Amino acid sequence: MKDLTQLMQQAQAMQQKLQDAQAKMAETTAQGSSGGGLVTIALKGAGEITSVVIDDSLLKAGEGEILADLITAAHADARRKLDEANSALMREAAGPMAGMNIPGMPKLF
Repeated sequence: MKDLTQLMQQAQAMQQKLQDAQAKMAETTAQGSSGGGLVTIALKGAGEITSVVIDDSLLKAGEGEILADLITAAHADARRKLDEANSALMREAAGPMAGMNIPGMPKLF
């Protein structure tokens, strides 16, 4: 029974670490840019856009398609960075369980 009690304590500690990591993920921000910094997008948490900065030189007639492409690229850059940061938080929280495929448990990166 001592082993079972210890296992339950470890599971509770891991659950707390995962909850802490999720809270950190909700506050994690990432910034992506494109066009050499002409467009910058900031994301937070699960991908909520918190800001978009567009250089005035792109706000001219006929620049719509270029602007759309740059916004898409900046968002993709920010999303990639945010996903990397969130994955690192989850790997850290999962500790030695990271990468293990335990039946009935979600895969922990």
